[in-house]
Amino acid sequence: MQNFLRIHENDNVVVALQTILQGTEIVLEDGRVVVAGEEIPAGHKMAVADIAEGTSVIKYGYRIGNAKEAIKAGDWIHTHNVKTALGDLLEYIYEPVLTEESTLIEEQKTDDSKNEDVTFMGFNRPDGEVGVRNDIWVIPTVGCVNNVASAIAKQANAFVKGSVSEVIAFPHPYGCSQMGDDQENTRRILADLINHPNAGGVLVLGLGCENSNIDVLKPYIGDYDEKRVKFLVSQECEDEIEESVELIKGLIDYASGFEREPISVSKLVIGMKCGGSDGLSGITANPLVGRFSDILISKGGTTILTEVPEMFGAETILMNRCENEELFNKTVDLINDFKNYFKSHNQTIYENPSPGNKKGGISTLEDKSLGCTQKSGSALVKGVLAYGETVKASGLNLLSAPGNDLVASTALAAAGAHIVLFTTGRGTPFASPVPTIKISTNSVLANKKSNWIDFNAGVLTEDQSMAEQAKALFNYVVEVASGKQVCSEAAGFHDMAIFKQGVTL
Repeated sequence: MQNFLRIHENDNVVVALQTILQGTEIVLEDGRVVVAGEEIPAGHKMAVADIAEGTSVIKYGYRIGNAKEAIKAGDWIHTHNVKTALGDLLEYIYEPVLTEESTLIEEQKTDDSKNEDVTFMGFNRPDGEVGVRNDIWVIPTVGCVNNVASAIAKQANAFVKGSVSEVIAFPHPYGCSQMGDDQENTRRILADLINHPNAGGVLVLGLGCENSNIDVLKPYIGDYDEKRVKFLVSQECEDEIEESVELIKGLIDYASGFEREPISVSKLVIGMKCGGSDGLSGITANPLVGRFSDILISKGGTTILTEVPEMFGAETILMNRCENEELFNKTVDLINDFKNYFKSHNQTIYENPSPGNKKGGISTLEDKSLGCTQKSGSALVKGVLAYGETVKASGLNLLSAPGNDLVASTALAAAGAHIVLFTTGRGTPFASPVPTIKISTNSVLANKKSNWIDFNAGVLTEDQSMAEQAKALFNYVVEVASGKQVCSEAAGFHDMAIFKQGVTL
């Protein structure tokens, strides 16, 4: 097995697929031989050409930073000798790439077998939406009733029956002592979750005196099915747990009337996120998710890419794939609004990657972003969503949310994602409000943390085909959509987090 990869023919670095020892000779595709001048850790970069101080370090065919000092062929390239070349607010020009959405989609037009509809076993809802789970959700309006919500879910699970999978509480610390847009964000996210089709029934649990109380929240929820959504104000009850459990019994009776049935994958909405990335993220797991995205979109489905700060440095790739200039302008605002958010808090825009990312081989934000955006595949951008906005356009969507794993994954669920694909090189046990498929970038992680990892993309460095693995991932997602539990679900993990942006009173 080859121990290095040169991603693009113009790259002046290669990535070590396994540790390259000092003195090891590597032979490039043009026949040149480069000798490692020092040990290159797995996932890290080695120069394959001399790079003058101040000139570009190239990976993925793009600049990932500038050399801090003269670098010789065979040198280890990392934070000690490369730095970001990014500026703050930039001017962008729309240079659309509109010839083909993707190779996969074009192939579909001439291959009837690929056009064959694929179905999953899901739940059709009365409002025309579909779900991949039939849970009962307990949504607190305010953090003051978090423990009550958890106690209710624990007791109510004894009454689960039929197609209902479980009762889940989603505690959070917000809903009061917030102002302005910060409070609006909380209300939008809570309303989005209350309306999410993965929940066959929902109990909205209030305290009574909070800013985002039930009466305030109802206009954000909009029209709702009174058989599916129930409300309880704790301050108005003698025993809020007992009364809540009785309400949930009724919700279980209602939701258990739904049964799984064949539904086209064109109805699926899949969120895409990465965290704990390493030097293989942009080589294995992220491009694999991108290929999955292209396949799903070619069948009429929808994907959502988020974590805007990890688009910095690769944003023009996405901008130029926008279907029209209106979406281009929305994407420019998406990027610059987040940069201004950083600046308004006197924070450095490019204070990324994290220590774990650096240990895994990522040296600059450009390095991280160019790997991160691989998850978008090659389809055109059809929608750009504000934080808390739900998806409307089929195809590839961009969503405003930060890079924080729990916050971004919750935002994907709130936007309408039935499932989140989460790629990782370091590993994490967290969950989100919807099934969260963990995809490892390397086999070492997959073998070590089989209780966390659902799918191993590390085999792509072991002579496995990208096309075959993309098909395998697609089939696995269909299985999960049809009821197969992911590791975090089997462990009983269900997390949610709201983007905190303002003053706390």
